[in-house]
Amino acid sequence: MPVRPSRAGDAAPSALPAAGLAPAPEAPARLRVGVIGAGRVGSVLGAALAAAGHDVVAAAGLSAATRERAARLLPGVPLRPADEVVADSDLVVLAVPDDTLPGLVTGLAETGRWRRGQLVFHTSGAHGLAVLEPAERAGVLPLALHPAMTFSGGPEDAQRLSASPFGVTSRPEHRAVAEMLVLEMGGEPFWVAEADRRLYHAALVTGANHLVTLVAEAADLLRTAGVDAPARVLGPLLTAALDNGLRRGDRGLTGPVSRGDVGTVRDHLETLAERAPESVDAYVALARRTTERALAAGRLRRQEADPLLDLLDGSAEEAAR
Repeated sequence: MPVRPSRAGDAAPSALPAAGLAPAPEAPARLRVGVIGAGRVGSVLGAALAAAGHDVVAAAGLSAATRERAARLLPGVPLRPADEVVADSDLVVLAVPDDTLPGLVTGLAETGRWRRGQLVFHTSGAHGLAVLEPAERAGVLPLALHPAMTFSGGPEDAQRLSASPFGVTSRPEHRAVAEMLVLEMGGEPFWVAEADRRLYHAALVTGANHLVTLVAEAADLLRTAGVDAPARVLGPLLTAALDNGLRRGDRGLTGPVSRGDVGTVRDHLETLAERAPESVDAYVALARRTTERALAAGRLRRQEADPLLDLLDGSAEEAAR
């Protein structure tokens, strides 16, 4: 298990429990941490690891925004090329976009900088351990630790990390190490199997990213309807709807679809086609899925759902012409 390299007079206690071994009784030693991708996520995680007592020795990032965040959250940490960050670190944090990650790991392997006994974790929800195989072949212990939280780049991100759930994927023998790292960062680990990683990420994207789009869409429609402060109108309504959905699932559904009000849905489609035609497709897709879920949950009977589905299918066909 990697530890901070010994210096004269230093002891070299175990940093984290090695696979199959009990934790050392003394306080955990510092790990030398390198952050590649010191942006919205990487800088926050690096700061959390520093707060836990580890030594963030270097970071990598190219954009001006990344440099600003690193200066604010990782003061005094030098920005260096990615291969140099790996060479100087016991723990490497890879916080880069999903599509960038495979090439980065492979490229670093080609430099020969990975070394046996290092730890590496990436923060991608879409990837599991397979993407880290080039590093694992060099003897690196691979982990996938995804904070199930949205990071906007603002000062509130550090507070959001506290008690944030982390989707953890690791080899079974490394699970204790993965969970300890999450706990040290202030998160709460939960297990995601390698085979389920993509579905897990799709679920989070549907719930979080698409929610932002949905809220922005509703706010735009309210502005078109002459409402000057859409946030004031939507805030209480959406808060209650989110609470209903989390506590009651499909049983928390309200609105015209749940009542089988075909006439109201038809009026919506006609109005949107006239006043906000770019919103018709999204309304149809969401209303169809809502109808299907309401039917499956017993909120609608088949004779109530079929007219809604016919209306929505007809609207979609008309829009496609």
